[in-house]
Amino acid sequence: MRNTDEGKSKTKMGNTKTIKSALISVFDKDGLAPIVKELDNKGVIIYSTGGTQAFIESLGVNVERVEDLTSYPSILGGRVKTLHPKVFGGILSRRELADDQAQIAEYDIPEIDLVIVDLYPFEDTVASNASHDAIIEKIDIGGISLIRAAAKNYNDVVIIPSKGQYASFLEMLQSNQAETTVEDRKRFARDAFEVSSHYDTEIFKYFNAGEKEVFKQSVRNAKVLRYGENPHQKGIFHGDMDAMFDKLNGKELSYNNLLDVDAAVNLMDEFKNEPPTFAILKHNNACGLATRPTILDAYKAALAGDPVSAFGGILISNALIDLATAEQINELFCEVVIAPAYAGEALDVLKSKKNRIILVQKEMELPKRQFRTILNGVLEQDKDLITDDRENLETRTKLPPSENQIDDLLFANKLVKHTKSNTIVLAKNGQLLASGTGQTSRVDALRQAIHKAKSFNFDLNGAVMASDAFFPFPDCVEIADAEGINAVIQPGGSIKDELSINYCDEHGLSMVFTGNRHFKH
Repeated sequence: MRNTDEGKSKTKMGNTKTIKSALISVFDKDGLAPIVKELDNKGVIIYSTGGTQAFIESLGVNVERVEDLTSYPSILGGRVKTLHPKVFGGILSRRELADDQAQIAEYDIPEIDLVIVDLYPFEDTVASNASHDAIIEKIDIGGISLIRAAAKNYNDVVIIPSKGQYASFLEMLQSNQAETTVEDRKRFARDAFEVSSHYDTEIFKYFNAGEKEVFKQSVRNAKVLRYGENPHQKGIFHGDMDAMFDKLNGKELSYNNLLDVDAAVNLMDEFKNEPPTFAILKHNNACGLATRPTILDAYKAALAGDPVSAFGGILISNALIDLATAEQINELFCEVVIAPAYAGEALDVLKSKKNRIILVQKEMELPKRQFRTILNGVLEQDKDLITDDRENLETRTKLPPSENQIDDLLFANKLVKHTKSNTIVLAKNGQLLASGTGQTSRVDALRQAIHKAKSFNFDLNGAVMASDAFFPFPDCVEIADAEGINAVIQPGGSIKDELSINYCDEHGLSMVFTGNRHFKH
């Protein structure tokens, strides 16, 4: 009987290739020196050109010039360096195919076993607001071609397409005597096609500028989460969390934490330049929100909005959290605390709970597009970036709202925009009294909000009501009026708007239209 393990060993050995020659051409030389020295120590022939050649020579390592191999210099201002059959033939030749071997012998083409290359910094150039001509010059041609050629021929060639692979490749060089398996090479090829596809996506997005309706996104950072929405679901976050936050304490953010953090950050963005404001969220909806002269008072008022739901919630502030506020927060079990800054003593208090996640929110522009998987495709839309203000309020009743009522109406309308539809928000004196969230009818949402407000002993007399969409009937204003609510903000747009307007006029309520619906599903 054949020894199975022996068979596997022979198969692996058959897949093993020794690196004898390498082509190195990179824009960024950081981290390259140890690899070059290791290749030289192992007797690998190195081909290079231009600045990379000069860098390698500065390390005291011999280099074969690509220009000597091709008998062509770098031309067109450096646009054409390595695009030559003697380069690509050496990369693409199949070592086990007799015809390929005959042709490279006929044309005196040396085989290239390793390609180390990177790409011009196209994304960084775009982000720097450089000129169009400068951006165009950062579209890599030779590098991307080398990456694709070497990755295609991974059966024989190793491709190192960016600095991200340097560490693992160097470790492999040092431990395996310049030998690679087909599994190694395929893994590097996979990385190479990820690099090239991301690069091409970014170039397309620059040229397209939203004109052609296609879905192309590439997010390079990924973090595997403990699980998804439920323990039996796998979860991954694609994005750069470190660009958004400094994490100072606590366990790893979960899938559900991230959904709540996203909701919190987007809500608080409405209050970015406002007086001290504090919000408490649970399951993507605010259960507490308040604006006050100090962040301590804002926290206390937000917590009073629903101290029951606040348990295990996400807390966010638009101002520095001081010691007094931290001491109050520390009495509550909460998953996450987010703020632009913390006093030193406040951090010491908040860190006393080792699992409590503490985030410092950095200054960063939030995305303006939204995506959602649906059926067998993806929905894409502009983010709801409209924040209604005094200028676009249209008073539709005989009685206009007072200045204080306008403040409360706009406060409530900011929140209604970030609450699951159908929703009604009740507010008073810069404080969320209650909201009805995710109801199948607007009347149900209002009744839910009223019941909740009363359960926490809020006086609804003089409160205001905000709705994410129009009132098709006057029933909501009738119910609100019966509870003492005396000002209403809504988009308007129903063919029966006059029914609600007439009821308000007859019963002394103020109503303003914004003209902007704020559904959130």
